[in-house]
Amino acid sequence: MAYRLRSLLSQGNKAAVAASVAALSGTVTVASVTFLSDDVVHPAELPWEHLGLFSSYDCGALRRGFQVYRQVCATCHSIEQIHYRELVGVTHTTDELIEMSSEVDVVDGPNDEGEMFERPGKLADRLPKPYANDEQGRAANGGALPPDLSLMVKARHAGQDYLFSLLTGYCEPPAGKPMMAGLYYNPYFPGGAIAMPPPLSDGGVEYEDGTPSTISQQAKDVVEFLNWCSEPEADERKKNAGQYMMAIAFTAIATGYYKRFKWSPYKTRSITYLK
Repeated sequence: MAYRLRSLLSQGNKAAVAASVAALSGTVTVASVTFLSDDVVHPAELPWEHLGLFSSYDCGALRRGFQVYRQVCATCHSIEQIHYRELVGVTHTTDELIEMSSEVDVVDGPNDEGEMFERPGKLADRLPKPYANDEQGRAANGGALPPDLSLMVKARHAGQDYLFSLLTGYCEPPAGKPMMAGLYYNPYFPGGAIAMPPPLSDGGVEYEDGTPSTISQQAKDVVEFLNWCSEPEADERKKNAGQYMMAIAFTAIATGYYKRFKWSPYKTRSITYLK
């Protein structure tokens, strides 16, 4: 095609050139692909403060986000990769978490008689799951298993932005958009129909610190908490990166000075040749 265009241009046949360009445009149009995922609104990029190079998680937001998870999300979703001990100094104190974990009955065992038994939870235990097994979770949710939220921020494109938009994006379906019974319209969910009802409501959670519990505030806090669950080592990694960069900078300066010190006699010497 490119060779034909060059030949026609060299001959100056404008009509033929126009016909060739039209044929090329038609070929490109036929080759285009329409994706089923286009029926979705892409989330806007939000200014998350904890994502900066010199920023850290807001412990107040993490505590509020954990409260939202416990009172709202934990009824259906689990966070299996996080233990109570990992929350010490992040969301609560040691005594608070010991008391919180002891309120949960954990199935343990077997004992000396080979039987399973229940005991109060402790710091070494994982956060409790809402269902005993996947089959029970599907049976309680119309066949759909609520996913684990441990790595949900990493498992979705534009993780934080997507989750925040999903939690705050419930609305009435537009005209001509049929919705099956038991589904809710959310333009940020692929296909627009999601089985999860709107989980958040204004005043649905009473924050301990008196922060107004609007839908957007609850969504922001729980998303930041889920981001911490997926990267609990993020703050420590940033500290280590700062130390490594300082060490590299010092090494580079020392190496440059040593190089100039060793090579300065050779660069400044004067060589005279005598017969």
